[in-house]
Amino acid sequence: MKFCYSLILFAFITANVAGQSKALVLQTDFGTKDGAVAAMKGVAFGVSPEIKIFDLTHEIPAFNIWEGAYRLNQTAQYWPKGTAFVSVVDPGVGSSRKSIVVKTKTGHFIVTPDNGTVTLIAESLGIDQVREIDESKNRLKNSYDSYTFHGRDVYAYTGARLAAGVIKFEEVGKPLEGDIVRLPYKKPVFENGIITGIIDALDVQYGNVWTNIDQVTFKKLGIDYGQKVRIQIIHLNEVKFDEAVLFGKTFSDVKEGDPVAYVNSLLHFSVGINMDNFAERHNIKSGGDWIITLRR
Repeated sequence: MKFCYSLILFAFITANVAGQSKALVLQTDFGTKDGAVAAMKGVAFGVSPEIKIFDLTHEIPAFNIWEGAYRLNQTAQYWPKGTAFVSVVDPGVGSSRKSIVVKTKTGHFIVTPDNGTVTLIAESLGIDQVREIDESKNRLKNSYDSYTFHGRDVYAYTGARLAAGVIKFEEVGKPLEGDIVRLPYKKPVFENGIITGIIDALDVQYGNVWTNIDQVTFKKLGIDYGQKVRIQIIHLNEVKFDEAVLFGKTFSDVKEGDPVAYVNSLLHFSVGINMDNFAERHNIKSGGDWIITLRR
């Protein structure tokens, strides 16, 4: 009996030392209309039926690396240490771009092409180490003649091996030479009573506009709940929106159909319409070239 107890205790301690959570979280721009996502899950399940597989989203707009970076950053912080994320938005699949695994300072693993996907995670969670995937060891058997589905053959396979504890992080491959690829974008700036930022993403179900202007920066304007903030949205030098909007705690602070500015669940400045779609009404999209300015 003592031997069995010791064995269980040893296994528990070993799992914790390895830092594996047995959780694998998948994100792609594949959609779910065909079998691509299911194939990735099948590969992961084949590595170990003990891991738990979850979907972040598979509805990233095709080839939109920025959106992938944003959704990953939006979500990863809420998962436990040791979780392995596989993010595949990979317009350069099969090219010379590198395949990497990032270990964050919080102990999360990001398995992805080195194309800018970890730009925001690098700032929010920090990077501990980056390793380039050694495909001679970490690639699905008999897949070497396939050049266009690394999400299945390399990333899902490697991510599952990490999540299951089949390999340690050091066994992914050699340390990456040089820095990761980073996407350029404008950080929020407060100057002369004006805050300038970008539209990070859309709350796609409801059409709310989410910006990279954090709550701390917004507070520099000195605007309280119930007061109005002047919002201007510009895309390629064309003004798309220019109005004073009430700053509230939630949507019901204004009448149905009226716009409202608020701080979203990530504590960033946002704007929407009570019971309507702000982005559709004003033809607003997201990305680094969508500029938003705020003033009293």
